[in-house]
Amino acid sequence: MEPEIIVVGGGHAGVEAALASARIGHITLLVTGNISNIADMPCNPSIGGPAKGIVVREIDALGGEMAKNTDKSSLQMKMLNTKKGPAVWALRAQADKELYKKEMLVTLMQEENLTIKEALVKELLIEDKKAVGVLLEDGTKIKSKAVILTTGTYLKGTILVGSNKEEGGPHGEKASNYLSPFLKSIGFKILRLKTGTPPRLAKDSINFSKAELEKGSDEDLAFSYDNEGALAYKYQIPCHLIYTNEKTHQIIKEHLTESSMYGGYVEGVGPRYCPSIEDKVVRFADKPRHQLFLEPESLSYDDIYLQGFSTSMPHYVQEQMVHSLEGLEHAKILKYAYAIEYDAIDPKQIKPSLETKIIENLYTAGQINGTSGYEEAAGQGLMAGINASLKLENKEPLILKRNESYIGVLIDDLVTKGVTDPYRLLTSRAEYRLLLRDDNADLRLREYGHQVGLIKEDTYQKFLQKKEDINELTKLLRETKITPKEQINQALMSIPTSPIKDSITLYDLLKRPEIKIDDLNKFITLDYDKNVKKEVEINISYEGYIVKAEKEALKMLDLENKKIAIDIDYDDIPNIASEAKEKLKEIRPLTLGQASRISGVNPADIAILSVYLKKRGI
Repeated sequence: MEPEIIVVGGGHAGVEAALASARIGHITLLVTGNISNIADMPCNPSIGGPAKGIVVREIDALGGEMAKNTDKSSLQMKMLNTKKGPAVWALRAQADKELYKKEMLVTLMQEENLTIKEALVKELLIEDKKAVGVLLEDGTKIKSKAVILTTGTYLKGTILVGSNKEEGGPHGEKASNYLSPFLKSIGFKILRLKTGTPPRLAKDSINFSKAELEKGSDEDLAFSYDNEGALAYKYQIPCHLIYTNEKTHQIIKEHLTESSMYGGYVEGVGPRYCPSIEDKVVRFADKPRHQLFLEPESLSYDDIYLQGFSTSMPHYVQEQMVHSLEGLEHAKILKYAYAIEYDAIDPKQIKPSLETKIIENLYTAGQINGTSGYEEAAGQGLMAGINASLKLENKEPLILKRNESYIGVLIDDLVTKGVTDPYRLLTSRAEYRLLLRDDNADLRLREYGHQVGLIKEDTYQKFLQKKEDINELTKLLRETKITPKEQINQALMSIPTSPIKDSITLYDLLKRPEIKIDDLNKFITLDYDKNVKKEVEINISYEGYIVKAEKEALKMLDLENKKIAIDIDYDDIPNIASEAKEKLKEIRPLTLGQASRISGVNPADIAILSVYLKKRGI
């Protein structure tokens, strides 16, 4: 049967895109160069972290697979930033790389509307500026109604170690050398980007007694809202912390010009927020040391990932660098570090739906859009799969707003601002981060997942019950008062918190920073799920800040609701600054809100544009 949607690439973006379109009900073909490397983690063996962990929760809320698959394959779970406010809490898991791939492949193979084909795509089939299929490198043509490109780092991939350059993707696999020139030939602006990975070490060659033990959080945690605790704390595998030292830095400085980057062998731009160790030593010359983590990759083998030690130094220099580290004096390197260059497209050429502006029914997701990270890729893949499906059904695309999700922030940043280096999602990029928390992704997005057909009815009913319980508990706390009796005040001082002189509702009492919601059990029985109680506690404790953020978001939404026709003639608008006019013509924003976030477009330009649209009733 001819597929309706073809997904090119089997990385984290590709699997989410393929599963989404298939589960929505469209016959989907996933084309990948190596089936055994589907959902591979070529770099770090972890999922989540600051901002990224919330993206994984959002993927789960919408009906994606990454959270569930991480829960199946985690070695350790940790909630980060718990000493700070809930806006920056984020879950991070050490994942078993081999189990993650295995479990995801099983999930894909069991999907009724999904077929997997092992092949490389050479070109797209284009008719009347619409994607209608793919041409494989062996000459086979496969027709479809839409195509989603999720090519990762394989587009003209080049591995760099010192002065050596070799064509290939991660693990030395064959690169995709034809698709990138084809995209350029049909009008896409191509960027050259770079990333890298650190060495892997033999576990039994490491002296862990010289390292600091890093355990997971002392509680049972899970990424998916449908799982209570994916991995019991007592079964978690520890990581370890070590540091670089003066000797390490001296070796790097002496051999700096032998690295691919500082030797002038690199063409692509590397990630600003995940620099190589040589880059750290140069950029942060005042720091006497940098922290590194020893992380297990899988229970299937004993490779240890040296997180924070990415480099493109020659092998003999890597040996010296590794052996200079305390505890690694006799470490055996099983796999040397390397840098990898690859092609990507300028994301300003795609719409917020992730459909390209140049070719209709062609969608792109993941590192081809200039991002870094498994989580950013998976979030885009999910949205591309959803929106390609909605397009085939003649429905409006699902565009997540910046106050609704980190995925919305990610995509809006890409299509509005573009990239100069691999984009990494950070909490600081989200102006409404207090609204975009780890705990409430389901409350923000599960309704959308149900609407598009990715959330099953039984799961949706559980979600509605949770919402009802939150409202019920909030109402109970508003209506329940305590009075300044001796027994009450003794209970308050035992928490400890100051006694009361007048009656007070439990709702207002919970606003005291030293009081947690479980403390209220001294006054009333709160027989509710722990996640319901946590949600109510955060909403009440941070009510003032949340209300302020919601008011600011409403102002932004007013601009988002003012649409701009994509074919508007900006040359016809007088008094807009020349730079703003050029940027508006390049990006073609769909709303005044998006226009206001374009670099070089000032508030005065937005005011003029707004008046123009109003006068002409556009």
